[in-house]
Amino acid sequence: MANPRTPRKVLGRLSLPERTIVADALRTETVGGVLLLAAAITALVWANIPALHHSYESVSHFHFGPRTLGLDLSVAHWAADGLLAVFFFVAGIELKRELVAGDLRDPRAAALPVVAALCGMAVPALVYTLTNLTGHGSLGGWAVPTATDIAFALAVLAVIGTSLPSTLRAFLLTLAVVDDLFAILIIAIFFTSHLNFAALGGAAAGLVVFWLLVRKGVRGWYVYVPLAVVIWGLMYNSGVHATIAGVAMGLMLRCHRREGEERSPGERVEHLVRPLSAGLAVPLFALFSAGVTVSGGTLGQVVTRPETLGVVLGLVVGKAVGIFCGTWLTARFTRASLSEDLAWADVFAVATLAGIGFTVSLLIGELAFDGNAVLTDEVKAAVLTGSLIAALLATVLLKIRNAKYRRLWEAEERDEDKDGIPDIYEQDDPAYHLRMAAIYEGKAAEHRRIAEEKAAERRAVAQVPGGAGAEHGRPA
Repeated sequence: MANPRTPRKVLGRLSLPERTIVADALRTETVGGVLLLAAAITALVWANIPALHHSYESVSHFHFGPRTLGLDLSVAHWAADGLLAVFFFVAGIELKRELVAGDLRDPRAAALPVVAALCGMAVPALVYTLTNLTGHGSLGGWAVPTATDIAFALAVLAVIGTSLPSTLRAFLLTLAVVDDLFAILIIAIFFTSHLNFAALGGAAAGLVVFWLLVRKGVRGWYVYVPLAVVIWGLMYNSGVHATIAGVAMGLMLRCHRREGEERSPGERVEHLVRPLSAGLAVPLFALFSAGVTVSGGTLGQVVTRPETLGVVLGLVVGKAVGIFCGTWLTARFTRASLSEDLAWADVFAVATLAGIGFTVSLLIGELAFDGNAVLTDEVKAAVLTGSLIAALLATVLLKIRNAKYRRLWEAEERDEDKDGIPDIYEQDDPAYHLRMAAIYEGKAAEHRRIAEEKAAERRAVAQVPGGAGAEHGRPA
């Protein structure tokens, strides 16, 4: 049993199973983040070229869907309420997995990402509130700068090519999962203006049926997909934001493995749906949400209007300060120490990177200023501006330590015995050291053989009169 006095390590090395799961998730999110970045750039170009601007507006506001069911929505509305339900479904599965099999299952280990995420949401909200109280602006957008976009953050990492150690990447991912949870609660509590109890009761009944099917082990997309669409439609008509349906269904999936299972149902479904979320749902949402008309006046409003300035400062300053202070305070009061391989500057760099808020920030911006199209567009421009500044600052901070990160990453990936498991995870395995001993003994034998051959060649040359290396008939 471990010594209870042994100090815990903040951002210590991941276990091998957790490292594998995190690597798979990050790989998909990174690709999705690059697509998200491409979609955002496409939206900005499409909305700002005069010859194309009208077509962007026409497509975004084109309505379709069954009016009798209350689902005659615009394309942009379908993207925000429909496609993002897929994104939140994956977020629900991630949260469930973290709660039952990941870092959040251990209260002591969960304290760090939970406190860091809470501080990383509270401080940006406070920064926004103070900015708007001082500037006499609207307090309605306090929640806009509280969300971190993990896909966009990982896309930045992919673009700048930083070999960030898996520990820091996992910290960023866990932060984003907890961040998503509280963002979901904010949307459900603060952005539900009216309730249709009949529709809400129908959605609840649908969720009960969904849970029973999962519990009974019923399989087949043809069962769950139609049921999920019905639950989503009822949730939308209830007045509660429709993405909550996705989260609820994600949380109901079983994410612990039973004997004989290679993957739990939650892991299987996540593996199937995550590419749809990261590769299609989120980029399409970005395409129809990030199309802000950018002009000198719009950019001027970002730094002069209290609502937009509060969003920028919340993302750039509030996120970095909140997450860093939350992490430091957790380490300080739980008597945990930072991993020897890292410095507090690394934590601050990742906290700065968490200031990239995109998907959920844009969604909350639309909800917070619904009915004020001008302010909504200005807040979207502020989200883009703040995210860009945070990305640039994080790039500089991470590049300063990139050589150190590369050495840590290479140490994590080294597999000299070629057994598919990084050597760093086998230091306590006697069989590993016996394999390495055999490898080095083979190399030593090969070098001894080469040394004997070279020595024999030198003796042969020295014995030939007038041969190479001889001078006046004598050895040189």
